[in-house]
Amino acid sequence: MTSPLLKLTQINKSFGPIDVLNDISLEVKAGEVLCLLGDNGAGKSTLIKILSGVHKPTSGSMEINGNAIAFDSPRDASDNGIATVHQFGGTFPLMSIGRSFFVGAEPTKRWGPFTIYDRSRANEIAVREMRELGITRIDDGDRLVGGLSGGERQALAIARAVHFGAKLLILDEPTAALGVKEAAHVLRIVLQARQKGIAVVFITHNVIHALTVGDHFAVLIHGSKAADFRKGEKSREEITDLMAGGEQMAELEAEIESYMVASTGHSEPARQAL
Repeated sequence: MTSPLLKLTQINKSFGPIDVLNDISLEVKAGEVLCLLGDNGAGKSTLIKILSGVHKPTSGSMEINGNAIAFDSPRDASDNGIATVHQFGGTFPLMSIGRSFFVGAEPTKRWGPFTIYDRSRANEIAVREMRELGITRIDDGDRLVGGLSGGERQALAIARAVHFGAKLLILDEPTAALGVKEAAHVLRIVLQARQKGIAVVFITHNVIHALTVGDHFAVLIHGSKAADFRKGEKSREEITDLMAGGEQMAELEAEIESYMVASTGHSEPARQAL
């Protein structure tokens, strides 16, 4: 068994008196997709911010390739090979594709005594990297990012991360705002990243998308890890039930049935049969 690229041990995060994360322990290996599942308010966003260097954990430890690490800023996370791609790709609608691809790390060339931005090189690399991820209709790096579809923006952000040597990709709800075809293309890109040996943390509340690409799954409920399992160990129905809080749903169904009996003299199934 290979050692994990990233290991979290008993991560806790509190904001004042409010506990947001409780004893989260997770591992993700190179060439593996860890799907982080949970409903709104489960703590996924806070965990992402810890992994990407925005927040420091209140307690607990993180390791990369077996070495203890602590991030003071997102730059620290980036320098350690962690790239975060948010729902809309973190791109800039009024920038060109080439400029957005290299923002903060622009290629340059000499022009007399001056050093200037090398637009043609930036455009060439950006278009090539996007084409390698299957975005074949893009052939002009001067196009504005705002004219791209949601899936193409995701592809641009992922291509950028891969180009700059990301070892771990954190994808925050990448398919949430996409149509069926675009979501399918983003899922294919996730599988391509896995084939390149990149570790992927795929945050979603879509169980079907998770099961399509995931190798390892963790479910968060109210800041705690409710389940941790491998592909094939749980069915889609079991995972959905976990995310919805199976016990709470059962209690709600019991309350509804009691109410129906008290108000009509019949349980819910009997009422539906009438």
